[in-house]
Amino acid sequence: MRLLLVEDEEGFAEALCTSLKMEHYIVDWAADGEEGLDQALSDVYDAVILDIMLPKMSGLEILKEMRNQDIHTPVIMLTAKSELNDKITGLDMGADDYLTKPFHREELFARLRALTRRQTTDAEAPSEVAYGDIYMQQGGNELYCRSSGSSIALNGKEYQLMEYLLRNGGQIISREQIIEKVWGYDTDAEYNNVEVYISFLRKKLTFLKAGTSIQTVRKLGYKLQ
Repeated sequence: MRLLLVEDEEGFAEALCTSLKMEHYIVDWAADGEEGLDQALSDVYDAVILDIMLPKMSGLEILKEMRNQDIHTPVIMLTAKSELNDKITGLDMGADDYLTKPFHREELFARLRALTRRQTTDAEAPSEVAYGDIYMQQGGNELYCRSSGSSIALNGKEYQLMEYLLRNGGQIISREQIIEKVWGYDTDAEYNNVEVYISFLRKKLTFLKAGTSIQTVRKLGYKLQ
């Protein structure tokens, strides 16, 4: 699950990022409102943790613009204020949940899990993602092939990349989109990282004797076919 944290208090943000990563979340951090809005509008995140009081642009302004741009990523609002009006304003503008600082990190983790369950219920999401004759079970680490009846284990980055390809089956995905989704904005990953992992996945598809393959679309990116 990829998260965006928009928070200007550096010490607090770094500690929270560390805690979230220990819970196996992938976290990108934006330190001001303008940067936060730019990343939120990419629509690559599963949830956004958004502080209200930010430099350059407030969290409420970010939330309003996200919803105006038809981006429905779940948002948990954070604030040091506890006034009822702040909560009402945030929720009325489209926030999904609200936490007042200081809070226990375990409570944030629980609310993130609840948001994930709610998304699944609302979308009536299937327990697997599939394209062609290959599929993966949600929460597992195996890639399956219906044609051959075989399966093979994927490591963390392989799983994230294959899941992204499966969710966009048949659509061209650029290298830049893959880097943002799998490695995150704040990364030193280069284009050859993508090529290496595409090569790994192709070898695993060959092992599975799958009819589905990863095609390179020259100068544009990759797609499942």
